[in-house]
Amino acid sequence: MGSEFGQIFRISTFGESHGGAVGVVVDGCPPRLALDVEEIQRDLDRRRPGQSRLTTPRQEADAAQILSGVFEGRTLGTPIAILVHNKDARPQAYEHMKDVYRPSHADYTTEAKYGIRNWQGGGRASARETIGRVASGAIARKLLSEVAGIEVVAWVRSVQDIDAKIDPSSVTLEEVEQSLVRCPEPSASDEMIERIDAARMRGDSLGGVVECVARGVPAGLGEPVFDKLEADLARALMSLPASKGFEIGSGFAGTLMTGIEHNDPFVIGSDGKPHTESNRSGGVQGGISNGEPIVVRIAFKPTATISQAQQTVTSSGDSTTLEAQGRHDPCVLPRAVPMVEAMVCLVLADHWLRQRGTDCLPAVPEA
Repeated sequence: MGSEFGQIFRISTFGESHGGAVGVVVDGCPPRLALDVEEIQRDLDRRRPGQSRLTTPRQEADAAQILSGVFEGRTLGTPIAILVHNKDARPQAYEHMKDVYRPSHADYTTEAKYGIRNWQGGGRASARETIGRVASGAIARKLLSEVAGIEVVAWVRSVQDIDAKIDPSSVTLEEVEQSLVRCPEPSASDEMIERIDAARMRGDSLGGVVECVARGVPAGLGEPVFDKLEADLARALMSLPASKGFEIGSGFAGTLMTGIEHNDPFVIGSDGKPHTESNRSGGVQGGISNGEPIVVRIAFKPTATISQAQQTVTSSGDSTTLEAQGRHDPCVLPRAVPMVEAMVCLVLADHWLRQRGTDCLPAVPEA
């Protein structure tokens, strides 16, 4: 089912939305990395449901259990298994929809592919699957911070047409977390909250954009052809539930510029290394990091589950009207922020370890 990700730092997630548990197995994490379950729990708490009126009211503590791979507070270099039990699952809430294809959900496509589906929630297509991503992303974050000095921060850039202009070079996690909607620009944050509240009250939902920066990424990560760094970032972020678009650097806005306007001139920085005066490349050139901050944006559609009446069909081919019941996010963006950070961390950790393997090759003797 494509539940694995990464080449050296590899993860495999498991579990369904309303099953007994969800989790992840992480393989390839180097040994002797100091790791406490609280460091994993910190990011899971940012992802969990029931945080505020802007998220689904499902109440889950999402308490992480490390089953293997960590001993006396350090990683062993062996597979790390993490389990999170589902405590507030209500599969009976979906009984009335078990034969109905919900608009813009994966019900029809999953059944078309496998001939069977778990109709209790979204099954594997549910955002609850991302618990494993966020848990493993927390380990990747610790690795990047400890051994490479890399910091990853994401925030809500826009909700519908409300756009916040944030400086990626200086935004902090603390600033992001001060906002209910995880937008560190106070006036835009207030507007976003008001807009999401209004959509929730009328049984509707909204989409928007999450922006993310990775600071301290060294030059040289990524490959020049199929495994370009931005290609792997796009693959990672576009695998998140409800994602619909990816940009890096100038993105689509770059198509409105000329070459002389878009190019990033090089200068020698205070560290004696080449740096670019601008960063329209978004920290990646030719598929390889150039040492500047990596800046990406990911678009998320409005939540598919809404309580307004919608036209659809049943699995037997009959037309029907669906008024979805149950619990859902009126906007996925606040909870998507730690998911985006996790996937960026996983990609960077994997490429950092891959580059370490390249660096360890012996030098070619001079002729």
